[in-house]
Amino acid sequence: MKTDELITALSMGVEPVNRRLVNRSVGIALAVGMAIAIGLTFVALGVRADLTTPRALIFLFLKLMFAIGTAGAAAVYLARLARPGGERRVSPGLAALPFVAILLLAGISLGQAPKSHWDKMVMGSEWLECLISIPIIAIVPFAVVIWAVRKAAPTNLVRTGAFSGLVAGGVSAVAYALHCTDDSLPFIALWYGGTIVLCTLAGAVLGPRLLRW
Repeated sequence: MKTDELITALSMGVEPVNRRLVNRSVGIALAVGMAIAIGLTFVALGVRADLTTPRALIFLFLKLMFAIGTAGAAAVYLARLARPGGERRVSPGLAALPFVAILLLAGISLGQAPKSHWDKMVMGSEWLECLISIPIIAIVPFAVVIWAVRKAAPTNLVRTGAFSGLVAGGVSAVAYALHCTDDSLPFIALWYGGTIVLCTLAGAVLGPRLLRW
């Protein structure tokens, strides 16, 4: 058999990746990862005691909007990246919007506060717990997302891994927000945003190993 004939024969049975199936797999992984992350947070850390107070609910809402916005936007791009050649249709601009928004709000908050309060606003009292907890909680959601993406056929494994980590970091931040009592916007921007970025970098490193065909 000639080379051209062999290529034709091999390509005849190839079907395109089902877009709906990929979207559904990523959506299911997002939901399952969220449920597991929240469950782990409830068991290991517990929920903040003042969660029913108006102030706590307002800041919880802000944290959730940042984290959910990050995970949701990243999941949209991840579903595209999971398909062969999907990186050509992905621009990370939308995924950056939650970070831009929280940084702007943090800057406004610092600008309105006395400089003597800045250290407390940025560092809070639970920065170390936040730095450790969000990446650890993100491990299981990351594994679930990787499992879902492996069922497709991503070609840019570094970028796909990075967005998998971004999704997992956002999901983990949603769960951790239910426990965290540090509510200042600079704290959220630095420690929530920073740990989500760490999860993204970890995903970029692990992606080529975990997603290799």
